[in-house]
Amino acid sequence: MRGTGNRPQAAALVLSDGEVFEGEAIGAAPTDGVATGEVVFNTVLSGYQEVITDPSYAGQIITFTVSHLGNYGVNDEDHESRRPFCRGVVVRDLARRRSNWRATDDLDGLLRAHGVPGIAGIDTRRLTRHLRDAGAMPGAFGTADEATLAAAAAAEPGTDGLDLVATVTRDAATTVPSTGGGRRIVAFDFGIKATIVRHLAGLGEVTIVPASTSASDVLALEPDGVFLSNGPGDPEPLVGIRTEIAALLGEVPVFGICLGHQLLAGTLGAETFKLPFGHHGGNHPVRNLATGAVEITSQNHNYCVAEGSLPSAELTHVNLNDNTVEGIRCRDVPAFSVQYHPEAGPGPHDSRYLFDEFDQLMARCQGSAA
Repeated sequence: MRGTGNRPQAAALVLSDGEVFEGEAIGAAPTDGVATGEVVFNTVLSGYQEVITDPSYAGQIITFTVSHLGNYGVNDEDHESRRPFCRGVVVRDLARRRSNWRATDDLDGLLRAHGVPGIAGIDTRRLTRHLRDAGAMPGAFGTADEATLAAAAAAEPGTDGLDLVATVTRDAATTVPSTGGGRRIVAFDFGIKATIVRHLAGLGEVTIVPASTSASDVLALEPDGVFLSNGPGDPEPLVGIRTEIAALLGEVPVFGICLGHQLLAGTLGAETFKLPFGHHGGNHPVRNLATGAVEITSQNHNYCVAEGSLPSAELTHVNLNDNTVEGIRCRDVPAFSVQYHPEAGPGPHDSRYLFDEFDQLMARCQGSAA
């Protein structure tokens, strides 16, 4: 922790509605002592490294509800992307010492190495209750004075209406060799996670393409299937991406996760809306309407597909906490998607069968084409 000697440096978090939370600075020092973003909370009990390196958190400050964080350190193998894209991290108690045979650094070291500021010592129970009541909102934290932080929080735009995908996607296509299957898959990088790529590579060779790639360029690769990845922010401004998805539907099997689910639904005419405080955690119960089974799922999204706004697709999965849409399957074309994260990085493994369903869909389409 920064400060003089072993003494931590005082810091504060100020929300745009004026709520103030006192703590101490950790991680990288933000410019002029101020870091801003949309403040959300995540309820996972472990997997903090995977959460922090998930590109879907671009533009956001992550509050961890678990009281003690960092005890097993971090390592290069558990990164979900090339670097963190979140704006900051809020914790109750940061572990002073890591203890795990896989650890190569501690959490504070990860934050410093990648320029991510953080604040510890926060009453995260009080903060989480406030966000549940008032909704996710812009905030600012750091070592600057309270008035400066309050002004920065008021000026922070949040994530509504912004194209955050452009800030996280790759610049050029990358091919990942197959680790098991014989399929040829093209995956759009809207903020794709490394664990998803590993699952797709188990089905075949994966070519990961930038978010701006055209449908014609994708089809020129002659894929057996196209994957629409997770990613950050509001799906509404991503008009160009939906146009390219529309050109792919009916030409090749499509599978979408999280933002990819919202973009598929939006391409089909569905409406999306912003949830009050989003779904961020590893324990959300989802019912599979085909089997009746309840899956415990990992989730990370602020926006949701509106039920009843999509006549050309059937509802396949529903969140049992708030009855929101968690999965759809198109009636007229070979395409399906889910709002949650079946790759479980981090999270439970209940929904990994969806990658097998993607493989089966590609097989059926290949068989019908032959």
